[in-house]
Amino acid sequence: MSGTALLLSAAIALPVIAAVAVPSNLFGSAPTSREWHAEAHAIRIVDGETIGLGDKIVRLAGVAAPTRGEDCRGRGGEVFDCGAASAAALMRLISGRPVTCRIVGQDGFGRGLGQCDAAGADLNRSLVRGGFAIASSGVLRNEESLARGAAQGLWANGAGAPPAWRLRD
Repeated sequence: MSGTALLLSAAIALPVIAAVAVPSNLFGSAPTSREWHAEAHAIRIVDGETIGLGDKIVRLAGVAAPTRGEDCRGRGGEVFDCGAASAAALMRLISGRPVTCRIVGQDGFGRGLGQCDAAGADLNRSLVRGGFAIASSGVLRNEESLARGAAQGLWANGAGAPPAWRLRD
């Protein structure tokens, strides 16, 4: 009887130990390729910080753009969609060129986080430097400061930037 109990315990314990000890990315939850590429015809802009490369979705690493539908106010007090403005800026940066992203991690939704470029133009850095996104990590903080100081993009006037941006130090 003790041999059967030992065998039964081993049969139960082995899968549990394997599930804990084996890295989760082996089960398909992490991006498998470290570099993703798409030609211009296969690229779609999801929002100001997210692009589709064929069937893959990539969020720009270190970047936070306003969401579509987020209201901002122009110099004359008119309301505009600053998320759409950020998405349009990203579209202009890509401008019909192929995009390559080096995947550096994944977000909470399992999408690849990437450092992306369009024919040599650094999309992450350019979007922040152009004032259409803020730095979500320290790497691009200097670019954000430069954009803010030069009144670029959504920083063009104090009222134009999203309210959460205006409160940043």
